[in-house]
Amino acid sequence: MGIPDNAHTGCLFILSAPSGTGKTTLCNAMRKQFPDLVYSISYTTRPPRRNEADGVDYHFMSREIFEEKIQENQWAEWAEVHGNFYGTAAEDLDRHLRAGNDILLDIDVNGAQQIKARFPGCITIFIMPPSLDELANRLKNRNSDTADVIRRRIENAKQEIARRNFYDHIIVNDRLEEATARLAELIENCRSRPENT
Repeated sequence: MGIPDNAHTGCLFILSAPSGTGKTTLCNAMRKQFPDLVYSISYTTRPPRRNEADGVDYHFMSREIFEEKIQENQWAEWAEVHGNFYGTAAEDLDRHLRAGNDILLDIDVNGAQQIKARFPGCITIFIMPPSLDELANRLKNRNSDTADVIRRRIENAKQEIARRNFYDHIIVNDRLEEATARLAELIENCRSRPENT
């Protein structure tokens, strides 16, 4: 499964960033600016949290079904995190791309590499913090994590930033307004390429 590079299809945008870099804010801004952009919803085996809705926050499924789909190679990417599976269905991406729909996927570096292998025509974008010090300040100012969690997030950020050259485009989120404008321009330019019209 996977879309041939020469097919007339939608664009698949993959956005990755270390925690605290503003990725969710940027994704929400793009969804408002491009209302026809399909936002990919992940599947998970963990139970819904309060106020989470199936098909809105995640697609919730049993571990048995998820594992069956692993065996059948139905995931564009998947990972096990804290004992629960998370994944993106290749069939969902294929269906939207073949229909000419553009997709925005918010995913980590490992997932991005899995999807790039299956959908080589995708457009990968990495959001960078201005510096690790600034990232640490942002995480502290959220007042939602302990000092140990913040240290872990910074260590993870270092590892993710070290793999930034895998991505087609890098945007530094120093000023949110400028980063939002750069990301919107990038998406608009990719969507207007002749092969996507």
